[in-house]
Formats: sequence, structure tokens, C-alpha cells
Amino acid sequence: MAESMKGLKRSHRCTEVSKQQIGTDVTVMGWVAKSRNKGGIIFVDLRDRSGLLQIIFEEKDIGTDGFKKAETLKSEYVIAVVGRVEIRSGAVNEALATGEIEIRASELRILSEAETPLFPIEENSKTKEELRLKYRYLDLRRPDLQRNLMMRSRVTMLTRQFLDEEGFLEIETPMLTKSTPEGARDYLVPSRIHQGNFYALPQSPQLFKQLLMCSGYDRYFQIARCFRDEDLRADRQPEFTQIDMELSFVDVDDVIDVNERLLAKLFRELLGVDVLVPIPRMTWKEAMERFGSDKPDLRFGMELKDVSKVVENCEFSVFRSALETKGSVRGINVTGKAEMPRKKIDALIDYAKEFGAKGLAYLAVLTDGSYKSSFTKFMKEQELSALIETMEAKPGDLMFFAADRDKVVFDVLGNLRLKLAKEFELLDKKEYKFVWITEFPLLEYSEEEKRYVAMHHPFTMPMEEDLEFLETNPGKVRAKAYDIVLNGTEIGGGSVRIFQNQIQEKMFEALGFTKEAAYNQFGFLLNAFKYGVPPHAGLAYGLDRLVMLMAKEDSIRDVIAFPKVKDASCLMTQAPDKVDQKQLEELGIEVSKT
Repeated sequence: MAESMKGLKRSHRCTEVSKQQIGTDVTVMGWVAKSRNKGGIIFVDLRDRSGLLQIIFEEKDIGTDGFKKAETLKSEYVIAVVGRVEIRSGAVNEALATGEIEIRASELRILSEAETPLFPIEENSKTKEELRLKYRYLDLRRPDLQRNLMMRSRVTMLTRQFLDEEGFLEIETPMLTKSTPEGARDYLVPSRIHQGNFYALPQSPQLFKQLLMCSGYDRYFQIARCFRDEDLRADRQPEFTQIDMELSFVDVDDVIDVNERLLAKLFRELLGVDVLVPIPRMTWKEAMERFGSDKPDLRFGMELKDVSKVVENCEFSVFRSALETKGSVRGINVTGKAEMPRKKIDALIDYAKEFGAKGLAYLAVLTDGSYKSSFTKFMKEQELSALIETMEAKPGDLMFFAADRDKVVFDVLGNLRLKLAKEFELLDKKEYKFVWITEFPLLEYSEEEKRYVAMHHPFTMPMEEDLEFLETNPGKVRAKAYDIVLNGTEIGGGSVRIFQNQIQEKMFEALGFTKEAAYNQFGFLLNAFKYGVPPHAGLAYGLDRLVMLMAKEDSIRDVIAFPKVKDASCLMTQAPDKVDQKQLEELGIEVSKT
């Protein structure tokens, strides 16, 4: 039967008890992680969010009734214990912060009994994620998840402290906003009062933080909840959190400087890792050409090599047709893997096709100097030697080549590079490689919409030297945009914003907006710009992704208290769910089945 806490007050969390308290009485409370009855003495591992503490129960200390009560303890019972701190009677457990001590209990209260959990509450759980997410309140008791969420809390607290010291103001922006469908799909909220009209949940606070700059607040930040109705993956959720900021009277270097010092503080204080600043910078063009990705993982090599010039006169039709259609031929060198079985190579070719490739050419230089290849019979010895030299290959190396439009080549080799790195265990989670990616294309052409769309958003400033191309050759214009990438994951991104009306109008024209359409969607911002707007720039981090990498996890679900699964549903609460017909009628909504 559950008992009351009346008269008891917790004096310490489990790992707050140390050798300094030896000989003193303490009161601790938590969950029974494990109970072992050794006949005459009961050992209990007590767990709270701080860690484990060993409790010993003996009849001579706790009395007959107390000992009988201790005999009933099972996993996940919630208990309160009063006892004396002693040197551990058995061997020291160096794996525990409290491994040198134990509590000799003099009083036990069972605050709550528990059914047997549906899975073990343990670190690095092997239980299927679907079951753990359905019973997330049990899963969240796992010490590794608790550490992750405590780290997340520390990241936000340290960020607030740092930005406050840098002169930033924390200001909240609305959750119910206007839909501006120039990006991912919005989550829409129907209005009861304005039937037939909808709010949108914010994809980011972008427009409001720019308005705050117009309003003279100079430096803003927010730990902001954001919502995007898009397909999910390991580092994406329908609702997520940003560390969002905006600064006035600044340019690229100013934003980068503040954020490098913020990252250095977080990694030093939370992980004991020194982030070397300044963090290297790489243009978007260089990143794509070297790594096939605008979020390159720099923890390993295997860089792309452009061999178009080397193979332009060869007889291999795949290479020649790609070059004749203004594409390119590029390759990666997988060192020491020349003996890869054909079955494995075929599997990699199939993988390449998932990213638009028609195939994947390969060339292995065997240790005896011979070749294993899909195309060498179409090349002269001199061309082959030049190709191997350009690829910096040695006997024992295996090369893969993609030939197509640049976008396809980059997608194929960039993803193949990462897949091979994972398979050959080239990625060290203890290593942190940062890089800034700069000078993104301002616009990209959408075949689906038959127009240019903004690579970031319509308010990104073009580089001054490219302004002349905004009307004549929009695809050539580079943006004053910057992403911060860590170990192949974009953890944040931002840009300098357009603050001159004439440039903003040209930007909208390049995007195919009429003046009327631009004002219909963004009129409140454009009108604000008429009343004096400072040069401004900003950046937003994906808090979930940042903490995921700091905690060395593979999924952001492991650093979010109550995450959704791949279909954007919550297995625990069964959201989304149907609502009462009365609620729909109040909103003027009728649900049609498609």
C-alpha cells in the first residue's frame, strides 16, 4: 500500500550523496532500479535523474516490519529512504559516481507501487522503438535519455546566458500566423470566429524577427517552436525547436563571430571540447565539387575528383554522352577496397540509382597491377593511366564514377561517399568537425513550378557583385547566406537580409511574383520597410540536431521528450485523432474522405 511523504523531505538526489556525508543521515527518494535479497540483507539500487545509489536493508537497522516491507520491493517502485551514509561494504563500483558509498537504511516508505515494466529500463535499450515510444513515460526513465534531456536543458540555459551577455533580448513571436506558402507545407489551424479562414503554425519566426529589427530592438533571440508539414527522417520532426536570432547593423562576419563564440562556449562547458575558432569556411561551389554535398562531413577524405577533361575523348559512351549534354564525369577513390566482391559492387550501383543515376562505373586497380572494371575496354592505356593518376589511386584501390548532369553526379557520389564511410566505420562520433558553407545560390529553378524559387527564403540578400544578374541571369546570383555544418549535418543557417525596397522588388520579380501577389503575402513586412529599416542579418540553429550530435545520438528522437514517428503521429497519445462533429460544426468544417 502506498504511503505518505508526510514528515519527510528529500535531502539529496542520489548522486549528490558522496564520501563527504559519511556518518551522517540523509533522505533520498526515487525508483527501484534493482533489488537483490541475499538472505538477511537486501541490496537496492535506487535511481533518480542524477544516477544510482546503493541502499542496504538489514533487520537490525530497520526493524522487522521495515525489513518485511523491503522484501516486497520490485522494479520501478517509488520509495523514500532515510539512512546513514557508509563506506561501501563490498567492492568499489568505479562505474558509478556513488560507487564508494552506500546508504544503510533506517526507514523505508513505499510511495508508489508499480506493475512490471513492459521492457527493461536500461541504457542502450534493445527494445523496439515503436514499443518504447508507445510507453514513452517508461522509456524516459532510461539514464541515457535522461542525460540527453538534461544536456538539452543545459544547452538552452547556457545559450540564454551567453546571448544575454551579448546584448540580445529574448522576445516571443506569435504561434498563430498568416500562411506564406513559399517553403515547406504549413500546418493550418481553422478559425472559429473567422470561419473559412485559417491561421498557420510558424515554420520559423522569420518575418516577425525582421519586424523586430524594424522596430529597433537591435538584437533578438528566441528558443522558438516551429512546425513544418514535411516528410520525416532521422534528423527531422513535424514540430521542432530553433535557437533563433537576428541582429541589426551587421554583416556576415559579425553573425559568424557571435555564433562561433557561442558554439565554443557550449562545447567547452558541456563536453570539455575546444572548438578551434575561426571555424573554416567553404563556398557552396567548393563543397559540392569536393564532397557532393552542401553539408560535407569532413571527418574523412574520399573527396570527389572531376575527371571530365581526362575522359572527354575516350570511347566509353556513358562518359561521352554526359559530357556532350554539358554534364560531368566525377569519381571517388575507396582506398584499399579493390577486392570488393562483385555482389557488393552491384548493390552499390543499385543504391546509386536511387539518386537518379542510370548506373555507376567502377575501376579496381588490383595489387598485381591488373584491372577489374566495367569500362576499361573502351579506353586506351594512356587514357587509363591519366585517369588513375588524376584519381590518385594506387594498387589495391577501388574507384567509382558517375556521369550525368552535375546535380545528379553530386547527389550520387555525395551519398555514396557517406554510405561507404558508414560501412567501413570511418566516422568517429568523438570527433567534431565544423565548417561554414557560404555563397549559396540565391535561387534554384523548380522544374515542377517552372520558375525560380528561393534556396533559403525571399528576403535573402544577393551578393553585391552579383546584383546585375538578378534580372538577366538569376541562376548565377550568389546569396549572402551561410550554414554551419557539423559532422555532415547542417545544425544552423542564416543570411543577411534584403533591406532596400528596390532589391526586394527585383527579388520578387525573379521569383515570378507580381507586386500585388508580393503585397498580398508579405504586405505587413514590405509596409514596415517603408518606415526605416536597418541592415540586418540572422541565424537559426536546429536545437534538436545540435543536441543530437553533442549527445552522440543517431536520431533527434533521442533528444526530444515526446517525439513523433515517421508518419508524424504520436504512438503514446494516438495524435492526430478524430474530433467531435460539434467541434467541426463550430469551425464550419466538413471532412471529406478522399
